[in-house]
Amino acid sequence: MQLNTISNFFFVGIAGTGMSAIAQYLQGTGKQVSGSDRLFSPTDKMQVQTQFEAQGIQCFFQDGSGITSATQVVVVSTAIEQTNIEYQKALALNIPIVKRSELLAAISNSIKTIAVGGTSGKSTTTAMIFHILDVCGYAPSLITGAGLSCLQEKGLPGNAWNGSGEWLVIEADESDGSIVNYNPEIGVLLNIDRDHKEFDELMQLFATFKQHTKSQFIVNQDYERTRELSQNAQFDFGTLDANVGVYGENFVQQGFEISFFVSTPLNDRAVADTSTTLSNQRSRSHNILCTVPLIGKHNMENALAALAVAKAVGIDLQQAIESLASFQGIYRRTQLVGIHKERNIIVIDDFAHNPAEVAAAIKSCQNIASRVIAYFQPHGFGPLRFMHEELSEEVAQALRPNDIFLIGDVYYAGGTVDMNISPRIVSDAIQKHGKQAIFSGSKEQSLQEIRNCVSNNCVVLTMGARDPKLDEFARLVSEVVVDE
Repeated sequence: MQLNTISNFFFVGIAGTGMSAIAQYLQGTGKQVSGSDRLFSPTDKMQVQTQFEAQGIQCFFQDGSGITSATQVVVVSTAIEQTNIEYQKALALNIPIVKRSELLAAISNSIKTIAVGGTSGKSTTTAMIFHILDVCGYAPSLITGAGLSCLQEKGLPGNAWNGSGEWLVIEADESDGSIVNYNPEIGVLLNIDRDHKEFDELMQLFATFKQHTKSQFIVNQDYERTRELSQNAQFDFGTLDANVGVYGENFVQQGFEISFFVSTPLNDRAVADTSTTLSNQRSRSHNILCTVPLIGKHNMENALAALAVAKAVGIDLQQAIESLASFQGIYRRTQLVGIHKERNIIVIDDFAHNPAEVAAAIKSCQNIASRVIAYFQPHGFGPLRFMHEELSEEVAQALRPNDIFLIGDVYYAGGTVDMNISPRIVSDAIQKHGKQAIFSGSKEQSLQEIRNCVSNNCVVLTMGARDPKLDEFARLVSEVVVDE
């Protein structure tokens, strides 16, 4: 795709996070962008619809009215089926139809790109890298899957930004296989957990991602599978072996802040020498305290990944570490929604949707209070069928005896899908491990279950993906357990 020959784009389902980021970015480069969504209304406008229109992006209900003879390209995601009325109209008008991932690949191939991959932590790490580059004067651009708080303060959705610098930071998705389309200058691999695809297929995708990376391929050395794809340990990161380029240790979480020490080898070339003794490996330079206003040990790994990228770009480690102290976080990633200080009841909302993420979110909240009430809404019948056994195992291991796991009804976004599975399969399996789990049903029923379970000194954690109203549910939970 030659982007310089196309000036008019139409996005089907533009309110989706992946679609909206690309749409905003293209609008910021001077393209004419419009789009539709089944949730749009000409009168009762969603916040994101108002934000789009303020940027000059014209919005339509998903009825085909926005696609005209002037439209040069229609953009769809994998969620848009060929039976969609706008898909069919584009075919009837002979307008080229491209997938979101193909368009993002074309954009990233036209500019120096840092692409962040892995099955967990992509959005947070992408945001951290963008923040470091921005604070350090690199004026980066951004296309990602979650809104940055610092950009939302500007009245934007927060998942896209057009900077004047040479770097674009993107979140590279493996769930649809599109990660193989990118040719970034710097590629990052955070982790490999079974999510959407089996391990063998994931390894093939990430191996191709590595092959397509032009300069530095950076991996998390804490995972056996990611270590297999290491290109050069002097740019890798980790917490288990000091023989990496960016090493973190002595993790501490106090309240809503984590801290740890970061160091690099005295001589980076020594990293490649496997005969180096352990004592020499631990002869480090830049043993610097890093503080980040987030919770969870997984965010230590995300921060180390961002620092490794900063090192590859050429940013001073001390300067990069200092910049993370002002990181404001991102939308629905262990986001504080409400707090009752007298009773120490805290409501946190998180995007966690695969087994590893759900377990990590629960564990991060356990450091705040003696009890966690965790509500999870499965984001589809297919994903639930694929991951229910691992989800049950991971959650059962993460829960303490006093914690409670609630699993609600499956979120259904429409389309053709086999619905012959119930979330009760997860709660029943967790109970067999001797831990507390409840199938809580609808949001209304789940809210009542949460009300029944809440107590002093507890965290109420809401989790799930895809459903655009989960943030509203978290706020409603806060009103019930904090404000009442």
